Amino acid sequence: MADIAIDLGTANTLIEVKGEGLVVNEPSVVAVDRETRKVRAIGLEAKRMLGRTPEGILAVRPMRDGVIADVDMADLMLRHFLERVLPRGFFRVKPRVVIGVPSGITEMEKRAVRAAVMSAGARSVYLISEPMAAAIGVGLPVTSPRGSMVVNVGGGTSEIGVVALSGIVADASIRVAGYEMDEAIVGYVRKSRNLLIGEATAEGVKIQVGSAYPLEEEREMDVTGRDLVNGIPKTVRVNSIEIRECIAEPVAAIVSAVRRALEVTPPELASDILDAGIVMTGGGAQLRGLGRLLERETGLSIHLDEQPLTCVVRGAARVLEDWDLYQGVLSH
Repeated sequence: MADIAIDLGTANTLIEVKGEGLVVNEPSVVAVDRETRKVRAIGLEAKRMLGRTPEGILAVRPMRDGVIADVDMADLMLRHFLERVLPRGFFRVKPRVVIGVPSGITEMEKRAVRAAVMSAGARSVYLISEPMAAAIGVGLPVTSPRGSMVVNVGGGTSEIGVVALSGIVADASIRVAGYEMDEAIVGYVRKSRNLLIGEATAEGVKIQVGSAYPLEEEREMDVTGRDLVNGIPKTVRVNSIEIRECIAEPVAAIVSAVRRALEVTPPELASDILDAGIVMTGGGAQLRGLGRLLERETGLSIHLDEQPLTCVVRGAARVLEDWDLYQGVLSH
């Protein structure tokens, strides 16, 4: 029986098949024909089209802030990925699916996720909150009475959860993460340099020179975009100091969400967290210096997982492997 774990993220969709490991890790982007709504590309191929499409093609992200913003497109994308994973006899073998969702998701948003996965060919769908999935993925003892804290920074949401006895005891979920940083960079370059850049370029700037904490050696890089004054392509230089300042607001929002979760954590569990520290997961957790900033702000030790991007899908897959142990963490 091919059971499937999915991390349906704002930035990337990851799928792990029980017994096979990670089989899909692609951007959550769909390129469609504007008039016929016919799909031109999905995943990596579609992401390459972002900001480069001719008039007739539209590249869309079906996910926004960790939830489905465009149900039809999300359905198409999931169907495409699932058909690739289970090519033969796909409709004969209906898989059981465990899917990671933000902890701040509404009932209506949960229904949209379930409906999309069911119509893409699942037999049954179980939801698991992303901080819980990430905690299981990094190997924390979520079923024990010991408290563990996870900070999962994705593309659309940052999820903070204190986990014990198969439940989330304290949490904070904010719709501020990697994309807000990218948007801040686009806005800053536009204002300070009169240069228009796309989101793919902004993401490149964040990865190359972005940081949340002063670096030992500050960096700089060239950025190319369109000059807003004369419309001609132009290259400018930006450095890590100015980029750190321009993404300071979304970074501060993530830090204050961590503090909020700590403030509502029961004292018994707080002492566990003091001993064990906080585990950081998610693609956004790779921002340079974010761990050091959190260490300074909370006084706790911070551990970044070795593969932060795959923690949620690994956790969902582990639930499938040890179904009886993890029953308590799922919502049907």
